[in-house]
Amino acid sequence: MYEFDALLAEKLERAGLSDKEASVYTALLGTKGAFPSRIAQITKLNRTTIYHILDSLMVKGLVTELEKRSKLFYQAEHPRNVERLAQNRIVQAKRNLEYAQGLLPKLEGLFARADNKPIVKFFEGKEGVLRVYEDHIATDKPYEMLGWSNTANLMKFLPQSFIDSYIKKKEKIGITTRGIFPDTETDVEYNKRIYKGVSEKTQVKHKNIPQKDFPYNSEITVYGDNKVSIINFNEPQPAGTIIEDKTIHGMMRMIFELSWAGASVEPIKK
Repeated sequence: MYEFDALLAEKLERAGLSDKEASVYTALLGTKGAFPSRIAQITKLNRTTIYHILDSLMVKGLVTELEKRSKLFYQAEHPRNVERLAQNRIVQAKRNLEYAQGLLPKLEGLFARADNKPIVKFFEGKEGVLRVYEDHIATDKPYEMLGWSNTANLMKFLPQSFIDSYIKKKEKIGITTRGIFPDTETDVEYNKRIYKGVSEKTQVKHKNIPQKDFPYNSEITVYGDNKVSIINFNEPQPAGTIIEDKTIHGMMRMIFELSWAGASVEPIKK
């Protein structure tokens, strides 16, 4: 008795067929051909769906329809057609890419007209937050990064290997940094703990404010020439946001300078 090969169906999905197409084609391969009623029995799909899937597979050259005992009977075409189908999709994808590349200048022109429309991107979870940090260093032009950060919580959140790579990239690009931190021991000793061995230019120039008066478990970074990121470290669902807008970027730089002017030059003594 024929036993449906679910693993083969799963692999056919990866080759480009839909889940139902993969199931039907697998059933036909295993039975050497079948009537729709038999295919429905094997795949647990209803008859109406079976007919739609068979039509789709015939268009793709994977199934043949013939008449047997005055009924429609279906057989799988040679499996090499699965490879041919994938190759055709590659060709079509290349055509789509070429067309999209040709269309890009016009699309960018239309997009650029929306000067007053900020671009806002949201990221969830730890992997999402790491993508926000990666955006800080996704440039080859040096700039001054500004930010408010609770570095004690930041260090608990980011993997050490990621921190090391992030700092090396900042140093290579030539990114300088000023920050406003709480006055915890970890924040006060930030450069000694985290930027040890890094050039003085790359180390963070920071001022510290009383944690008891200004508690926060987040980070705001003003970076590049038009971006601001906001990160919430709170578990169980940390999240990040990137705002891309020159006006907002300029406003946040101004707010930072006001904060910087009002913050203590020396670490707060306990």
